[in-house]
Amino acid sequence: MVESMVIAGLDAETQTAYALFWGIYVVGFVLFYWAMSRLIRWIPLYGLRTLVKALLIVVIATPVQSTVVDGWWVPAWLFGGYETLMGDPSEAARAYFNMGVAALIMALVWILDLVRYRFTRR
Repeated sequence: MVESMVIAGLDAETQTAYALFWGIYVVGFVLFYWAMSRLIRWIPLYGLRTLVKALLIVVIATPVQSTVVDGWWVPAWLFGGYETLMGDPSEAARAYFNMGVAALIMALVWILDLVRYRFTRR
């Protein structure tokens, strides 16, 4: 039973810290997203407002798998920035690739939202 709770041989305390980090990160993201939504409310164009929100989601909420511990995910902006500063371009590129894929998916969601907005505003 204990073996099923442990990923890659790490103890329960480390796993709890990992879960706690992601819990705090998600709560922080929601609060930051809410605050930024209130801040950009003054932008008159709906499409531009939602584009800024979509970019926020892509930059802050995209994960990448850690190379240090199997099965652990870290924020891509943090991992990519760290690896860029430390001089490992292949690892940084992996993080930025994840952000690029997330940006493509979010662009599709953004376009579909603009179509929905157009049909509901008539």
